[in-house]
This record gives sequence, structure tokens and C-alpha cells, in this order.
Amino acid sequence: MTSAPFRVGKWLPSDEQALENWIAHVLHDLDPDAPLHPDVLELKDLIEGNADLFMLFHLMFNQVPHKPTYNRDPSGSPQVRNYLVMLQLLNRILTTAPEYNKTVMVGCPINAILDWPMGTKAGFAVFLHEKVNHQLKKILNSWAMYLSSPESRYVLNQDPHKGWLGRDAMEAMPGFEEDYLCQPDQPFHGFRSWDDFFTRQFRPGRRPVVEPDNSSAIANACESAPYRLAHGVQRRDRFWIKAQPYSLEDMLRDDPTVDRFVGGTVYQAFLSPTTYHQWHAPVSGKVIKVRHIDGTYYSETLAEGFDPSGPSESQAYLTSMATRTLIFIEADNPDIGLVCFMGVGMSEVSSCEALVHAGQYVEKGDTLGMFHFGGSTYCLVFGPDVKLDFDLHGQTPGLHAGNIRVNEVLARVK
Repeated sequence: MTSAPFRVGKWLPSDEQALENWIAHVLHDLDPDAPLHPDVLELKDLIEGNADLFMLFHLMFNQVPHKPTYNRDPSGSPQVRNYLVMLQLLNRILTTAPEYNKTVMVGCPINAILDWPMGTKAGFAVFLHEKVNHQLKKILNSWAMYLSSPESRYVLNQDPHKGWLGRDAMEAMPGFEEDYLCQPDQPFHGFRSWDDFFTRQFRPGRRPVVEPDNSSAIANACESAPYRLAHGVQRRDRFWIKAQPYSLEDMLRDDPTVDRFVGGTVYQAFLSPTTYHQWHAPVSGKVIKVRHIDGTYYSETLAEGFDPSGPSESQAYLTSMATRTLIFIEADNPDIGLVCFMGVGMSEVSSCEALVHAGQYVEKGDTLGMFHFGGSTYCLVFGPDVKLDFDLHGQTPGLHAGNIRVNEVLARVK
């Protein structure tokens, strides 16, 4: 088993030993007698009140191989091996905010706990279970409330290693004070909460729309790195297999517009936690429809095996399974026609908020919405008659790609 070169978006440790070290550190600080949060207690009752889930949650942890790579770090610290410890960890996470760490970016701590179990056969069944996803949504919503509160600002400090305003973080976000709306002379740089920091805005003029009056130029909708570009996409495909082909009917959840995209193009890109998380209109036109689709939170395709960057190597699969928001825009340019923007949640990064509504007119570059709590992945879907030349800034799409700035030209109509 080899480590991924890095975890997409740098949300998780880049190697298994670092992940186990982090979990061992958290386990050391746990209070086993602490009362469970009501939403965590409901998950416990769900697991113990259903024979199938009780079995699957046990199997999920037991099916993680008992090898040093998965089981212990060199110091002998344990990996999570049962659902009761998992529940205690969830309970603790609900009243904490992510700290910055230069080498071990644990921005999705629940994902860290479930990293290996997600890749087991039992874990695959667990995280497709409707009742489990319903309860996970409640837990994540409760955490989102904490992350939107002033209490979550404690990590917005100048600790050189752990603080999001400290030396290491500022090195990872060069030009932060010049780029983003903030008040450096105020406590917490003026941010009201962790979520307020994470959904921060650029200062006027920092990300201008390139070629705003050229309707043939399509703008990059997010500050993001190209992950995949696919042409001739089918209505229905086996998105769960190794190649993870796009499956439009599943991606759009049987939307009546699907016929307009069959045979078309899908562009997918991923976001990093240290950059910008709002969505912008790739074209000027009328918003036809906005849909939010509830889906999975920790499901990854079995075809990738034990993904050390899970679920990063399942990003195309997630477009058909994960919680997501669809925004359909009828472009002013008839050579573009209907475009679908899709914001896809990955793991706990599943709070997709649309800020536009059907019937609203948007100019290219206008704000469409945002991801709360960090980076994720997004798609633009075009119809089969739209002939595009993409400009990926000399990059090949994939896990090693770097960010293209939001509002820069992403593609041109031929």
C-alpha cells in the first residue's frame, strides 16, 4: 500500500502514520463519561436499534486490515477500531473548530476517523444507507451551527503553527490581507466566526472578470484546480467502476433537462481549503432552476480500493452520489445555451448554499452561492452542440493540478 502524493485540497494527512498520530492524540484527550450530543446519541440508537446496521458498523471497522499501515503508528498508538470510540470522537468534534497545521491539515476530522472504514465492503454499505446519511446530515448541521458561532473563532489566532492567522498559515495564503476583506487591526481580523472566515470574500478588484463583454468566453466558476474533462457524456453509465464515467441521469437526479446534456461535456475541478470558496456565474444569462439534492456524505467507490486520500480518488463517482446543488443557467449566447453548475459536497464539506433563484438574471462573474466549511469539487455541464476550447493553463487535469483563478477564462466557444 502506497500513500497518495498528497490529499486533494490538503484536507487530510498526506500519509497514514500522520493520520494515526492525529487520531491517537484526540483519543488521549477523550472523556469517556462525557454525555453524548443528542444527534450523536440518535446515531448510537440507530446503530444499536437496527440489526443490519449494528452488524455493518462492527464489520466496517473489523474489515480494515490488521497491518501496521492501517492499524498502528510506530509508537503503537491505536487506530479507531469500533463505533463507540467513533461516537466519542464525533461528540468531541461538534464543539471544536479545525486548527491549521502545516504538515497535517486535518480540516475534515470526521473524514480522518472514517478514512479506512470507508474503503471496506461493509463501509460501502453503511455510507449508502439512507437512515445513516439522514443522521449524519443532522450531526453535520449541528457542527455547522457551532462553526457559525463566535465560539469557533478561537482558531483564528496567530499561533505560528496552529493559528489560521499565524506564520505557517499566512505562508500558505500569501497576500491574505491584501486579497481578502478583513480587518487586521481587529481581533480575529474582524471575522465573526470560523464559517465567516472560511466563506470570506475577495476585496474589490482582486478577481476581476476576464473579458466580461465577450459572451463566447466562459469564466472559471470557482478558485479551483482542474480534475477531469470529459466529452460525449452518456445519459446513464456505470459511475461506480474504476474509470468512474459520468452518468448524467444520476448526476442530475432525473431532471427533465437531462436530454439537453446527453452527449455533451463535463468539466470538473476541486477546491483547496486555503483558498476561496464562493461560486460565480460562468456565463451571463437567466437562472432557470436551482435544485438541492441530498445524498451521501462518506461514500466512495469500492473500485478504488483503500484510498489513502479518500474520497478524493472518487470525485467523479461523487457527482452521482454525494449531496450537491444544481444551478441551471440559460446563457445569453445561443452557441452555449443551457449550462449546469454543480457544487458537490465531499465528506463533511457538504453545506452547499445557493444565493440565486429561478428567474433571476446573472452577469458573468456574479456570485451564485458557496461551500460552507471549505473546499470541495464542482462541475460545469454543457450540451452536445457546444464546441469548446478549454484553457487549463498548460495543465493536465488530475490530482496534481494547481488552481486556476476564479473569473479567469476557462473555455471559449469555437
